[in-house]
Amino acid sequence: MPVRTFFAGLYVLLLTLLLAAMQPVLAGPPANTMIEGQKVLTLVVREPPALRCNNNLQIAAELSNLYKLPIVVLPASLAPWSKAPAVYYGDQLIAEDGGDFNGMVGYDQMVDIIEIEGVPKQDRGGRLTEVKKELEALKSAIKGGN
Repeated sequence: MPVRTFFAGLYVLLLTLLLAAMQPVLAGPPANTMIEGQKVLTLVVREPPALRCNNNLQIAAELSNLYKLPIVVLPASLAPWSKAPAVYYGDQLIAEDGGDFNGMVGYDQMVDIIEIEGVPKQDRGGRLTEVKKELEALKSAIKGGN
């Protein structure tokens, strides 16, 4: 009887360790978290891209027009342990489908994070900064269904 208990306990322990090893969330972000000492903004997008993923891509495009920020975009098939859409900044998970912010980030939210981190600004704003007013009008027309 004690031998059976020992093997049953060993079986449960091994099964627990195996399940823990299979938890890919422990793997962290699906790409490099730093490039030349700067944190990377990583976006995991659905395939084919869906509206919510496109929102994150738009935010990343707007940020890259103002900040010198390394950005990595990965399709969900290359990061199967991450729930797409997902956004990481360095090794920190900012948003994930079914979790924080349901996978979508906002421009102001990301600017706050980037400003706190002290990310350097571009010497000159990109094209999106020049058409910001028209872009905002287009986005509200799309959201309003007009």
